[in-house]
Amino acid sequence: MDLQKQPAGQPEQQPSRQSPEGCLVVAIRLPVRIVVLVLVVPVRMVWDALVVAGRFLMDTVLRPVGRALLWVARAVFVWPFVGLWRYVVVPLGRALAWLGNVLVVVPLGWLHRHVLTPLGHALAWLARGIGAGLEWVYARVLTPVGQALMWALRGIGAVFALLGAGGYTAVAWLVRYLVVIPAVWLYEWVLAPVGRAIAWGAKVFVRGVGLVLTGVGIGLYWVARVLLVLPALALWQWVLLPVGRFLAVVGREVGQALEHAWRVAGRISLAVGRALGTLFRWIFVEPVRWFYRTVLTPVGHVVRDAVLRPVAEAARSVGQATRLALASARESVRQARADFRRTLFGEPERVEAVDRREPTGLETRTLGSSTTALTKD
Repeated sequence: MDLQKQPAGQPEQQPSRQSPEGCLVVAIRLPVRIVVLVLVVPVRMVWDALVVAGRFLMDTVLRPVGRALLWVARAVFVWPFVGLWRYVVVPLGRALAWLGNVLVVVPLGWLHRHVLTPLGHALAWLARGIGAGLEWVYARVLTPVGQALMWALRGIGAVFALLGAGGYTAVAWLVRYLVVIPAVWLYEWVLAPVGRAIAWGAKVFVRGVGLVLTGVGIGLYWVARVLLVLPALALWQWVLLPVGRFLAVVGREVGQALEHAWRVAGRISLAVGRALGTLFRWIFVEPVRWFYRTVLTPVGHVVRDAVLRPVAEAARSVGQATRLALASARESVRQARADFRRTLFGEPERVEAVDRREPTGLETRTLGSSTTALTKD
């Protein structure tokens, strides 16, 4: 009795049923998995090594080379065409469009507006006049002539109808007794009996041939059944089906063994990779790090404090002295140019300052002072 009640809205969980496995499956599984594991582990380790090498190669070589090639391709193929399109083709197209508008569209518009349109109006007026004339000829000339011809033809037809009634009766009597009645007699007493006899003979022949072919088919069916179908059925049921089931079991077990061995080989490869990484770190990385921290860093600090900083200070002092010397040299050259100009052209005229009645920057405006020309103190 189930003492735990199932929650509402949830179906009852049925216990999973596993298909029973025979002794043949159990006997095949373990050797196959061992052999497959031995064969798959080296392949998986080589595969993982190739994957790591491929990722390293992709990150360090292929991706930078691809970006460089992409930049080179843009610089060689894309940017020249863009520049050609933007600075050559587009301005040339605009110039050609302007020339086409000026040389073709505007003259054609003027020609259509001032030549073709009046000419078309004149031709339309002429066509309307010709149409009106033709309509008058049709209404006033052709219609009366046609009506007169129809009246004459009706009269001639009436005359011929009165004259030909007796001849038609005689011709119909001759056709009936010379053609129709003999043809009907020939069909009823000759052609129809002969056709029925031929049809009955063909039916009997077809039925006999059908019976013969049916007997031959039944015989061939039993011969083929006894010689081909029953042996093939026995071969399928007693040989091929058991062998197929055995091969299916072997294939399923090999597939499962490959899947299981691939996962196990992945874990083994991961453990081996981690061990190799740890060994590489202990053998190469840690000594290099220790050498960098304990030897190169103090030596670098000593070199920086004892050599590089004094050299930098000396270079800074030399640069400052050089700048001062250059500044004094430029000032000396400027003074020499001024003295030479003064010697050749004399002293320049001095322009006297004009009082613009504006307060200077040092003076301030107050209520008791004024800046105008009449009231300034």
